[in-house]
Amino acid sequence: MLKFILLIFLFSLSNQVYANNKNQIINKLENISNLNFDFEQNINGKIELGNCTIQYPKKMFCEYDKKNKVMVSNGKSLVIKSNLSYYRYALNKTPLNFILDKNFLLKKISELNEEIINNSLIKFTIKENNQLIDIFFDIRNYELVGWQTKDIYQNTAVTLLYSIKLNQVVDEKIFKTPLQN
Repeated sequence: MLKFILLIFLFSLSNQVYANNKNQIINKLENISNLNFDFEQNINGKIELGNCTIQYPKKMFCEYDKKNKVMVSNGKSLVIKSNLSYYRYALNKTPLNFILDKNFLLKKISELNEEIINNSLIKFTIKENNQLIDIFFDIRNYELVGWQTKDIYQNTAVTLLYSIKLNQVVDEKIFKTPLQN
């Protein structure tokens, strides 16, 4: 009987830890209107670096360090433009549609179970519209630190965030999608 009571106590304690992590992440995310960060993006072994600004809801501006490449979401379209190419996608057809939607993230995080990775990351796996998205938060400060998705060509794309700055003054003009040359 004592073993049974101890088991219930330990199970209850672990649920409280998970609930606390979720609550901390939700509280942190609720208070963010935008974030600016440096990133490392790995798509099937091809690594690119740059800087991004996310403005909730659904706006993003990223400049890549090489190739004069930018990626912009105005909330409806996603444009990726470089010297060599120009692509426009409906945002709602991409995983970024969910990542850039803070209210969607808050709802999903409150519903999902978390996974602790190496005692340093908290991972939530979102399955939505035939898309699988892993969202990662730092276990120490509960900040968003990355995500893993499949791009439109079904390549695995891992994006890691660092040097994160929250709630900065943002010029809304950066979210205008660039025109094709």
